[in-house]
Amino acid sequence: MEVRTGPAIETLQMLIAQHHPPFDLIFIDADKVSYAEYFDASLRLSRAGTLIIADNVVRKGAVIDQTADENIRGIRRFYERLHDERRVSATAIQTVGAKGYDGFIFALVTPD
Repeated sequence: MEVRTGPAIETLQMLIAQHHPPFDLIFIDADKVSYAEYFDASLRLSRAGTLIIADNVVRKGAVIDQTADENIRGIRRFYERLHDERRVSATAIQTVGAKGYDGFIFALVTPD
């Protein structure tokens, strides 16, 4: 195990530049504004069979609302990017618990 600290996008870009071997599992749970960028970088660090999980993507249902909240807009950009990406098959799962409801996405990287 290796722990890297610092801004996530910088760490991802460093791994890409170092030609890091693809990961089997990538978990995105960072600033919501940059989810689309994290997803793009994750794709570059993946292969067919990699599972990309993105947390906090339902936001108590707010992702369906037009809003000025930059976190919600970031998640919406992620959904748009995910929709346009032919290399993944994805599903969103809503969760309900003590903190209300939210959810996550499973995105499986498929063969080209």
